[in-house]
Amino acid sequence: MERIALFDLDGTLLDSAPDIHSALDRMMARLGRPGFTRAEVWAMIGDGVQVLVQRACAARSLEASPEIVAGFLTDYEAHAADETRPFPGIPEVLAALRDGGWRLAVCTNKPERAARIVLEGLGLSSLLEAVGGGDSFPVRKPHPGHPLGLLARMGGEASRAVLIGDHHNDTRAAKAAGIAPVFAAWGYGTPAMAEGAPVAASPADLPGLLAAMGRGQAVF
Repeated sequence: MERIALFDLDGTLLDSAPDIHSALDRMMARLGRPGFTRAEVWAMIGDGVQVLVQRACAARSLEASPEIVAGFLTDYEAHAADETRPFPGIPEVLAALRDGGWRLAVCTNKPERAARIVLEGLGLSSLLEAVGGGDSFPVRKPHPGHPLGLLARMGGEASRAVLIGDHHNDTRAAKAAGIAPVFAAWGYGTPAMAEGAPVAASPADLPGLLAAMGRGQAVF
């Protein structure tokens, strides 16, 4: 049976903070508030667009209305690939894993449409079989139903899958779903977010790490 690698998007495959940061600053400018530092933006990423906007608004003593969320998303989608780039080595690693027999998919809390826009804009869509966004299923990470829903869509099994991400939402969702977790240490999360999962220091470490996990786990 084929193996499946599920990847988080922001902070794992893509350094998307520049475009998220710019969109948040434009939102604040429209609302008459100052923008953010990059460190502030990193801390807001990981729980989907609604929580992102809620956190940004709360930091500026504002309430995130549905209109503000919708306005942010429309503006962000128009600029989602302006400065966003894959982390160094990601395209090559994805191609190597796919050529090695892995089926690849994205499991992100970003809305599916926005995820597809940026993946297409960066030329990564052809390497991926599926995209499961934060609005693709009734739940999102860290709920295990998110990666399990994506695996069901792909006809895959948790025992043959791994979830790679830079946030505790990824490691927690994987563990709860019975999926092998891998923490992406190059991303936006803190080292503590690994929560005991195997750690990849860089994208280049992934093929060897996954191969080692396979030798140590009969499910692979």
